[in-house]
Amino acid sequence: MKQLTKAEEDIMQILWNLKEANVASIMDEFPEPKPAYNTVSTIVRILESKDFVDYRKEGRGHVYFPKVKKTEYSSQSLNKLMDGYFQGSFKSMVSFFMKKNDISIQEMEVIMKEINAEKPEK
Repeated sequence: MKQLTKAEEDIMQILWNLKEANVASIMDEFPEPKPAYNTVSTIVRILESKDFVDYRKEGRGHVYFPKVKKTEYSSQSLNKLMDGYFQGSFKSMVSFFMKKNDISIQEMEVIMKEINAEKPEK
């Protein structure tokens, strides 16, 4: 799976939230100052060429929707981060973020309880 630029990720985040949208609707989600219509349209077409987005024709325009699930892209990005900066060690990555964000043992225990509660039964 290809990596996305910051601008492409911003648009994908909007499409993941909206599920589907035309360029004008995507623009509406941006804070001021909003990017130009042509800029958003170009980035959407780039996302289409990278196989992240597809569209259906609606009237004279297009309605775009994500082809890649947010969880798939997040997982791939996290793995790339872990491999590139933490030699593939999840433990090293978690340790780094705990130290960097000054997470207490109590906060970590709460996080672990949430993770364990979400795990499916084996």
